Amino acid sequence: MSRLQLALNVDNLEESVEFYSRLFDTAPAKRRPGYANFAVAQPPLKLVLIEDPGKGGSLNHLGVEVPDTAAVDDELTRLAGHGFAAVEERESTCCYAKQDKFWVQNTPNHEQWEIYTVLADSPTFDAQGCCTTSKTGASSAADACC
Repeated sequence: MSRLQLALNVDNLEESVEFYSRLFDTAPAKRRPGYANFAVAQPPLKLVLIEDPGKGGSLNHLGVEVPDTAAVDDELTRLAGHGFAAVEERESTCCYAKQDKFWVQNTPNHEQWEIYTVLADSPTFDAQGCCTTSKTGASSAADACC
């Protein structure tokens, strides 16, 4: 199953988790220091909250979670056929998960889009430097990470 991912910067993680738990009537699927994500069934949504005081309410990045690496590869091929540039990250550790993914480059409004699959859980947030300036054009890992 594919689902849209929305990653938000939040000022206060605890308040935000409480709000979104009620809004979507679901508990977080994962909680770590400064981080929470929800696997919302309806609408199919992966909601990611990244605590970043002073930047609450702003978009961190957008994404599409796909079921496996083959789907990542299919989307990479499809989008390359439309002339989209991409930066691949294979077996990267980001946002407490090991992932295969790519970032769509040169979007018209400079938003960050990733197409990814989760390979495994991870005890670390960003062990391999995911979402850095050189890969996504963002100013820092906290500004554009899953």
